[in-house]
Amino acid sequence: MMEGEMLTIEVPASTANLGPGFDSIGLALNLYLKLEITHSETWTVVPLTSNLTDFPTDESHFIFQIAMKTAKAYGKVLPTCTLEISSEIPLARGLGSSAAAIVAGIELADALCKLKLSKQDKFGLASAYEGHPDNAGASLYGGLVIGVMMDNYTDAVVLHDLDFEIVAAIPQEELLTKESRKVLPSHLKFHEAVKAGAVGNVLVAALANGQFELAGKMMQSDLYHQPYRKELIPHLAHLEEKAIKYGAFGVALSGAGPSVLCFTRSGYSADLVRKLKKDMPLLDFKSLRVDHGGSTVIMSNGNKKAMS
Repeated sequence: MMEGEMLTIEVPASTANLGPGFDSIGLALNLYLKLEITHSETWTVVPLTSNLTDFPTDESHFIFQIAMKTAKAYGKVLPTCTLEISSEIPLARGLGSSAAAIVAGIELADALCKLKLSKQDKFGLASAYEGHPDNAGASLYGGLVIGVMMDNYTDAVVLHDLDFEIVAAIPQEELLTKESRKVLPSHLKFHEAVKAGAVGNVLVAALANGQFELAGKMMQSDLYHQPYRKELIPHLAHLEEKAIKYGAFGVALSGAGPSVLCFTRSGYSADLVRKLKKDMPLLDFKSLRVDHGGSTVIMSNGNKKAMS
């Protein structure tokens, strides 16, 4: 990176699972992590939003660590730079803040070290760093991502043109993924696993086919994680009841929680927000849409040039 150049990276938030798509299905949302990178002689992070002020401001910052790790994997050294960072994504609320940071770090290394990574390369790295492909894939590709991570490959199918909106119910309390995973069973009986997989299959097909009521039914038929996590999410059951009453076609825990997403047909999310706010004033409700662009990288030096 030369003096006077600026690299801008923008990565969307994501939700994962959508009920039965445990560690496999991700959906990109229109909340964003934004990085502006300029040349400097030292590693420096400048937080521009209050939710980021508790993180390191030197090379130990998580995004720098991911970028350095990625560069090293390809035999490169990440050059020093200043990173100005802002985020609309709530932290530790099940909206993919860590996956967005991972994708941002990979994009940073790819751009500054001229790695020329493909989307598939980035997806494999992000999934490996995150441990599962759902949030990482959604933040990278945008849209609805159905991913699989095996010992020797990681693949995904991406669906766009999804005609629905989302209302996120975000509590004040944080819930770390590692804590939420502690309540999950170590195994499922074979016949239960078969049912759980079938529910996830029908969910994807219903969303792709625009059969939203059926998709909502599958969200509430999850057998993998929501029955166990409900004890950690006291507002989930009440929110399910109220949101469906007010016209949502489906309700699902967002990732590991504690946020809950209510899915509605296009044009109805604002009305749903008004009604839910009146019933549950302690929750923060946001009307969201699906992000279809995924992560973007722009290098500017007088004229802007899209990098990926």
